[in-house]
Amino acid sequence: MHRFRVEHIGDGDGIWLGDAGQVHHLKDVLRLAAGDEIEVFDDGGQECLCTVERLERASVTLSVKSRRVPSSRRARLMVACSLPKKGMDEIVDKLTQLGVDSIIPMRTERVVVKLGEEAARARVERWRRLARAAAEQSQRSDVPEVGPVTDFGQIVSLAGGFDLKLIPTLSGDRKTLEEAVDELRPASILVLIGPEGDFTEQEVEMGRKAGFLPVSLGDRTLRVDTAAIAVASYLKVAGVT
Repeated sequence: MHRFRVEHIGDGDGIWLGDAGQVHHLKDVLRLAAGDEIEVFDDGGQECLCTVERLERASVTLSVKSRRVPSSRRARLMVACSLPKKGMDEIVDKLTQLGVDSIIPMRTERVVVKLGEEAARARVERWRRLARAAAEQSQRSDVPEVGPVTDFGQIVSLAGGFDLKLIPTLSGDRKTLEEAVDELRPASILVLIGPEGDFTEQEVEMGRKAGFLPVSLGDRTLRVDTAAIAVASYLKVAGVT
């Protein structure tokens, strides 16, 4: 079943698709015709089964056949990830497939990649497109939020609304992920993923003072993308998120 995303489905009997890329994909790539069925979902987790009703040059009109009630959510997960050398494309794609709710590209002291304001905006728009594509491919009923490139200190200062805050690091007193999660069955989790050279001692201490719990991801030094995927995968398989 082919899936298409819209910002908001609404409660009417019809849906209008006007995005040029979606219209082209539906008409010219998939070659769907009136009467064919597709699934539509929005950013709020709503899903519905639709029938193609009318195809025009620049739009497609759909008729809603049935709706699916959003499934109950487990813990909400935000991953703030240091900008890696090879970019965030793979991270955004994999975290979307793993059900992460929010992805924040993060600047830290040891981040090598330096993006100007214009370049950062362009990258974020690209990552948001990749998140939408990955959500459609993996049949997610929502699309994760991809935030702007944000400084470490700003993320730490705004983290008070999360039940569990984790900062994986390579040294010092740390708990395992299992220990951290078992101590508190959280409704919301924020994880900070450091750069290739790990967080600085000052950053870890800043996080600790803000309520972040230092954790270990094992005895190996992981790349940024591997660490982000490992944390999200564990929380997914463990039934936390």
